Amino acid sequence: MVERVIATEDALELITKLHDIHGDLMFHQSGGCCDGSSPMCYPKDEFRIGEADILLGYIGAAPFYISKDQYEYWKHTQLIIDAVDGRGGMFSLEGPEGKRFLTRSRVFSEEERTELS
Repeated sequence: MVERVIATEDALELITKLHDIHGDLMFHQSGGCCDGSSPMCYPKDEFRIGEADILLGYIGAAPFYISKDQYEYWKHTQLIIDAVDGRGGMFSLEGPEGKRFLTRSRVFSEEERTELS
């Protein structure tokens, strides 16, 4: 089964560490503004999901949401969430860890697009 969002081993390790510190987590793909287009990590239920948000999938046990507008730009790609050294978004939980989540992507193949529809 094709997944719309996946995480690298580095991201999964950071998710586990953050879960141990903060409990259940959730992600929202930022659409820009202050923190650019970063995957933002929050304690579960501390970010209000609205009618304009779509559940894209799960990374680790954490739900990953994206706004409908952002989804329109990314719908032909698989989002690959990675963790790299550096400062992340100031509102995202990984900031104090000296790491940041980063969204990479790849275009779905024709076969994968057919499977998704």
